Amino acid sequence: MHMEDVLDQYEQPYDPKHPLVCIDEMPCQLIDDVLVPVPPKPGKPRKIDYEYRRNGTCCVFIAFDPHEGMRMIRVKEHRTKADYADFMKELAQHYPDAESIQVVQDNLNTHSAGSFYRAFSPDEAFKLAKMFDFHFTPKKGSWLNMAEIEFSALSRQCLNRRIGDIKTLARESGAWERDRNRIKATVRWKFTKNEAREKFYRHYLRILN
Repeated sequence: MHMEDVLDQYEQPYDPKHPLVCIDEMPCQLIDDVLVPVPPKPGKPRKIDYEYRRNGTCCVFIAFDPHEGMRMIRVKEHRTKADYADFMKELAQHYPDAESIQVVQDNLNTHSAGSFYRAFSPDEAFKLAKMFDFHFTPKKGSWLNMAEIEFSALSRQCLNRRIGDIKTLARESGAWERDRNRIKATVRWKFTKNEAREKFYRHYLRILN
């Protein structure tokens, strides 16, 4: 089962030759002010007009290494196979000494080694594909991906305001990324395979029957 496979990865001890990285992506609306906000004054908060302007959307990619307390964020205009391939190539460069990278991600149509062949030559795509071992979360089970917890923190701490263009969004999310990496913020995952078997016992019986 996909759930047990993901949870088993979380239970493995840290191995720098086979690092664990959780991958996710989310769309993000670019929303700008129509009127220039009034800056804050002593005893008075910053004032923002209710009217806003939509400037389209973009896609935020995140890679999160819970053992190292490291995350990598990239903001891209689209969510295509080529965008995913470029992101994964950059991720692989962060682990030059790794024999393979254990990747936890959901099962989107772009999340496969086939995307590498859309962006790179066959030789480069094949070499990159051999660097990754993919572990997919089950359908309706994206909550098993630790990267979603990081996205929750990013949304609350950085994206909870109007940001009107990709350049600003990339700069602000990059600053958030550096702060989190500096303190090696991580996730202490406690949900195990055994607990999953107990909690979802009836579903196991349905499979057996």
